[in-house]
Amino acid sequence: MAATLGLSANWRQFALLVAVNAFVGGMVGMERSILPLLADSEFGVASRTAAVSFVASFGLAKAIANLLAGRLSETYTRRRILIAGWIFGVPVPFLLIFAPSWGWVIGANALLGVNQGLAWSMTVNMKIDLVGPSRRGLALGFNEAAGYLSVAAAAFFTGVIADHYGLHPEPFYLGIALAACGLALSVLFVRDTSPHVATEAASHGESGSGSLASAFTTVSWRDSRLFGISQAGFVNNLNDALAWAVFPLFFASRGVSLQDIGILAAVYPLVWGGLQMVTGWASDSLGRSRFIVGGMVLQGLAISLVGFGDSFGVWALAVAALGVGTAMVYPVLLAAIGDSVHPESRATYLGVYRFWRDAGAMAGALIAGAIADSLGFRAAIQAVAVVTIGSGVVASFALNNGKRVSS
Repeated sequence: MAATLGLSANWRQFALLVAVNAFVGGMVGMERSILPLLADSEFGVASRTAAVSFVASFGLAKAIANLLAGRLSETYTRRRILIAGWIFGVPVPFLLIFAPSWGWVIGANALLGVNQGLAWSMTVNMKIDLVGPSRRGLALGFNEAAGYLSVAAAAFFTGVIADHYGLHPEPFYLGIALAACGLALSVLFVRDTSPHVATEAASHGESGSGSLASAFTTVSWRDSRLFGISQAGFVNNLNDALAWAVFPLFFASRGVSLQDIGILAAVYPLVWGGLQMVTGWASDSLGRSRFIVGGMVLQGLAISLVGFGDSFGVWALAVAALGVGTAMVYPVLLAAIGDSVHPESRATYLGVYRFWRDAGAMAGALIAGAIADSLGFRAAIQAVAVVTIGSGVVASFALNNGKRVSS
């Protein structure tokens, strides 16, 4: 019997996957407000480039996991890859708690990157599988909202814990509970969505199978529209690396307290997460392009305001605006990829897009850290702002004037 597509027909599994992705997001959130500050205070790492190296290891591992996750899920099922992602995530809080050196932190973040690449990728793909093409933006809005609202909550609470008990190890106890709950839900209750993929594929007629190499070249440069989407994703996560790794150090250098840094670290993903249900849903009817282009330009302006600002109020306004811009872009880019490819190869194409998107986190950490070391925090922030606005311009041309290559 064919599976039924649609949100109402699959709301129980959909809601369960929303909950699972909230735990996935919380794993990243426990680090966002405090880990950059640990480098100097606990491990004596003075170089800003070295201090943000944990984001680079995270971004590299997540990018590679994203690239492989889609193809692996088409061979071994989405559910098995989701569970594998949680198995990689379980050791992370323990490594952070007992780390004797900064190298252990970098290694923990490599495992966290694999956890995020496998587990988050599968929640994305499984929700798309369940709802079908008509509500793709809405589904991804729910998915990304759950993940990033959880990032915000974990960032805030770990900041509060650090302010009361210290930077290490108490804030990372939260991660043990998050990993345990996420793994338990995935093993005990999540069902695979292969029947739903088969139902949607049947309506397309032709086969959508193809090699990973073919998908990689198509997404990366052969298809102008997919290239425009991928470069916007790359720069979007370059921004996120800046917000994760450099903003806390910048705020601390301006005398901001740990608790206030935790608030600023939480506002950005809170706004980002909360608005994605609206932007994803709206892009289903209003189109993807205007959200992508407008969101990238708004992100660039918001980042520039952070660099020019010198008070908590201005910074709070700026990171909130950054959250709005990111919400306009994040679920819509994923939906735009899903719109463009065959259901049977969708996970592979999304994996390639997510590879480039999360490679941006690695690039952002290294580039911003190097500029901050040589020219200061403000120069690093403004450089990323310029790149982000430029990405919006490129996306506008690619999405509205680019040539398509059949997938």
